[in-house]
Amino acid sequence: MTSEQRMSTTGTVFRILVGVIGLFFLVLGIGFMAFPDVFAGIFSVSPAYGSGVNAIRSDLGGLFLGMSFFCLLRAAGGRPGWLAVPIVFLILIVIGRLIGLALDETSSTLTQSLTIELALLVFLITSAVVLSLQPGLNEKGFRITELLNLKTLVFVVVVAAVFAGIFLSQKRIGMSLVQRIARKAMTADLMADLPDGLHVGLCGSGAPLTDPKRAEPCVAVIAGKGLYVIDAGPGSMRKFELMRLNPGKIKAALLTHFHSDHIGDLGELMLKRWAGGVKTSPLDVFGPPGVETVVKGFNLAYSLDSKYRVLHHGPEVVPPSGAGGVARPFSFQPGQDHAVIIDEDGLKVTAFLVDHGPVKPAVGYRFDYKGRSVVISGDTTPTPSLRKQAQGADLLAHEALQPAMVQVMRDVAEQSGRANTAKILHDIPGYHTSPEDAARIAWEAGVKHLLLYHILPPLPVSILKAAFLGEAKKIYTGPITIGEDGMMFSLPAENKRILRQWLL
Repeated sequence: MTSEQRMSTTGTVFRILVGVIGLFFLVLGIGFMAFPDVFAGIFSVSPAYGSGVNAIRSDLGGLFLGMSFFCLLRAAGGRPGWLAVPIVFLILIVIGRLIGLALDETSSTLTQSLTIELALLVFLITSAVVLSLQPGLNEKGFRITELLNLKTLVFVVVVAAVFAGIFLSQKRIGMSLVQRIARKAMTADLMADLPDGLHVGLCGSGAPLTDPKRAEPCVAVIAGKGLYVIDAGPGSMRKFELMRLNPGKIKAALLTHFHSDHIGDLGELMLKRWAGGVKTSPLDVFGPPGVETVVKGFNLAYSLDSKYRVLHHGPEVVPPSGAGGVARPFSFQPGQDHAVIIDEDGLKVTAFLVDHGPVKPAVGYRFDYKGRSVVISGDTTPTPSLRKQAQGADLLAHEALQPAMVQVMRDVAEQSGRANTAKILHDIPGYHTSPEDAARIAWEAGVKHLLLYHILPPLPVSILKAAFLGEAKKIYTGPITIGEDGMMFSLPAENKRILRQWLL
C-alpha cells in the first residue's frame, strides 16, 4: 500500500468517526428540541418555568444541531474548515467548565462531562489536521452552494422527519416511558447503595425568605440502616423524595425548635412515613419541651385526612395505629447543657442547648457512629455548648446569615415603604450566626469540614456566594461548603474521608 493510499484510508476512517460524532450531536440536538425537560435532567439543568424550557429547547437544541450539521458536512466531504465551528464551540464549553471548577462546587458529574468534552475536542482537532493533509484537496474561496446544496437539504429533511415522527408519536412514546419512569420511582432506594457510615443529606438548606433553589431547613442523617430527619421545613419533603430517600424508612424526627420554617412539613413527613410502609406505631418525634404541643397540633390537623385514607385504602395498608407522631420530649439535668437522647445500633445522638433567644429552649444535635461524627447547629448565635459539641467533628452543619447582605435588604425595604419587613430584617441578625462566626467555631473546634445551611439571605445566583462568605475563608482554612438542596455528604465508617455527591 502506497503512502497516498494509507493517507486516504486514514482520512476515510477519520471522516467516518467525525460523522459518528456528528450523529451524536444530532441526537442531543433533537433530544433538547423535542424533550427539553428530559434532556435538561440528564445534563443536571433545572429550567425556570416555561421560559426556561423554551431557552433549553432553542439554545441547547440549536447549539447541538449546529455542531452536528458542520461535523456531518465535513464527514460528507466538505472542506476541512467546517470543523472549526464545532471546535470553537467545544473550546468555549471547556473554558466554561474550567471556570466552573474554579468558582462552583465540583462534582463527579462535572469532571466526567469535562473529560468527555476534552476527548471530543482533541479528536476533532486531530481530525481537522489529518483531513487537511489529504491528497488532492483543493481549497477554493467560499461558495454559498457549499451550504445550500443537496447535503444540506437531506440534513434538514432528516431532522424535520424525526421531529414529525416524534410529534405524531407523542402518545405512544409517552406511554412507553411510563413503565420506565414508574420503575425508577418505585425502586429508588438511595440507602441500599450507601456504604456503612454516616451520611448527611440536605433536603432543605434555605430559610423563610424565598429562595428558588432551596426548601426550608431539613437535614437527613443516615447512620448505618437508620434514617433520621432533623427539622422539616416547608417544601423539604418533596426534596427528600426527589433525593431517592424513602419516607417509609424514617426511624425518628428530631426538631431543633418550633419556628414555622423548621416544622412546616412535619405533617407531610408523618403522613408519607405512614403511607410508605405498613406502620403500626406512630413516628417518634424528639424535641425539647413544647414538642408535645407541636405533634398534637399536627395530629389533630391531619386526623380527618388519616381517617379518609384508612377508609379508602384499608387498615391492612395504612393501619390506624401508625398514623401521625408521638412526642418524645427531653430535658437537661440541672447544670447540664447536653443529654444523650438516642443510644442504639452503634449510634449515639446527643442533644445540646443553643442560644436562639427569645426562642427557648432551642437545641442542636451531634451524631456519633462508628468513629464518625456530625454536628447540626440548629438556629443559634455562637455559644460555648456548640463549640464543645463540635470538638473534633468530621462535619459541622451550621446555620449562616450574612449581616451585611441582610442590611442591604433592610435598607431597600425601608426605601420601598415596607416598614414591617424592614423591622423583621433588623431583628433577625440578632439570633443567628454569620458565616465568619461559624468559620471561627469550626476553626476553634478542629472541625474537618464546615457546611453552611439555613442560608440567609437567599442566594439565587452563584456569584453571590463570595459576598455571602465574607471573610470566612480567612478564618477557617478547611473546606467550606455553602449548602444547596440535594447535597449528600458521606462519611464511611472507621475512615477519614468525606465524600460529596449531588442527588438532585
